[in-house]
Amino acid sequence: MDEGTARAARERAGARGMSVNRYIEELVRQDTGEVGHTFVEAAADFMKQYEAVFAEEFGGDREDTSEGRH
Repeated sequence: MDEGTARAARERAGARGMSVNRYIEELVRQDTGEVGHTFVEAAADFMKQYEAVFAEEFGGDREDTSEGRH
């Protein structure tokens, strides 16, 4: 990491009363949690939006064999 970023990390960590390693660890945890939550929401929205397309393509009813699909 460049010196400016390292200096900012030291200052922020010091202001919070924690080590730089702990500060970075917290940032990664926050980022991972937010990204994971955002991904799940986006995936759910995608599935809602394209539910009919998937049902048409892959069959919404597994017992429907009218087109020879099992």
